[in-house]
Amino acid sequence: MKIAVGLSGGVDSSVAALLLKEQGHDVIAMFMQNWHDTTGTLYGDCPWEDDRAIAEMVAKKIGIPFHFIDLSETYSKRVVDYMFSEYGKGRTPNPDVLCNREIKFDAFLKAALELGADYVATGHYCRKETVRDENGTERYRLLAGTDNNKDQSYFLCQLSQEQLAKAMFPIGGLTKPEVRRIAAEAGLPSADKKDSQGLCFVGKIDLPVFLQQKLAAKEGNVVEIFRSWYDGTGIPAYAGEPVTENLLQRLSTPYRYKESDGKIIGRHQGAHFYTIGQRKGLNIGGHVHPLFIIATDMHSNTVYVGEGSDHPGLYLPCLHINSGEIHWIRPDLKMSVGESRRYKVRIRYRQPLQDTELYLFESGMYILFDNPQKSVTPGQFAAWYSEDGEVIGSGTIA
Repeated sequence: MKIAVGLSGGVDSSVAALLLKEQGHDVIAMFMQNWHDTTGTLYGDCPWEDDRAIAEMVAKKIGIPFHFIDLSETYSKRVVDYMFSEYGKGRTPNPDVLCNREIKFDAFLKAALELGADYVATGHYCRKETVRDENGTERYRLLAGTDNNKDQSYFLCQLSQEQLAKAMFPIGGLTKPEVRRIAAEAGLPSADKKDSQGLCFVGKIDLPVFLQQKLAAKEGNVVEIFRSWYDGTGIPAYAGEPVTENLLQRLSTPYRYKESDGKIIGRHQGAHFYTIGQRKGLNIGGHVHPLFIIATDMHSNTVYVGEGSDHPGLYLPCLHINSGEIHWIRPDLKMSVGESRRYKVRIRYRQPLQDTELYLFESGMYILFDNPQKSVTPGQFAAWYSEDGEVIGSGTIA
């Protein structure tokens, strides 16, 4: 069996390649270059030339062919342009999820198949299982990785059955320390390499500088909303009322503010540069507790903030996903309109799974949390899991 490994120069993909080679597979290494422009990137963070050099040394050490592929044009169109578009609308996209769906398991997968590969393997901490339904049809299960601290199944929540059919995750059953140990014992050049951080294939970035390539800076007011504005109601919660679509719509609608609701305490360089729940980047002092972004208004170019991590404006008990944004990794488990179902949900990477009830209507899906959630951010992905850790589906938060 011929397997193409997406060799990034990091320790995880290196060990994935090593394990497949030791299992007797015909393994080839493929290194992707997906970005050229350094505007907004922080110097010294994961330069792709260094990554390529390490990846080539790893391939040589393991004894597998090395291939280089430039997917920067595709990455720019499918991931970066999407980022600019979403930020321009006041939403916060997740480029890592898009990168996996559009690049690693689409453009890269197609290139690997053209080289004669049967499968593509990556260094993701997740697992895949193949099961058959009562009709004998094969279904592919995407499962959380064994290492709870490194589980990356969330980043793959937009994959399809067709993509999973060609995917392999060799280190999904290992912990990070085990991966480091295997790399060190094998003398791999990437054994001590730090984990990559920042934007997928770009590295750490100064987000406002990066976004100003296409989104102009525009000064506006920072308005503080005080707790007294909420009239003592505190954090909104579902109070056990009969669940209707109107109720769920009300519970999932963020607070709407106007400047007269609070006090102007500073200025910013553009509301589209900020995201719900953000703490850093305001540079406004004079408060006992940190300020958090609780809302942005693109029309008036206003950023609303609240003091303290328990500020009521940070919390919502419910979120909505438009009907066209719902994705089922397992189409055979797709819900019907009018149906509700219990799942565990996360709305960001590394967030502990939350107990919820999902409700499907013609207008889309509502996710009602057992406990109100902090920083529900439009543009991010909500992924729902079964009790045994299978990712069933996902959707973009409206």
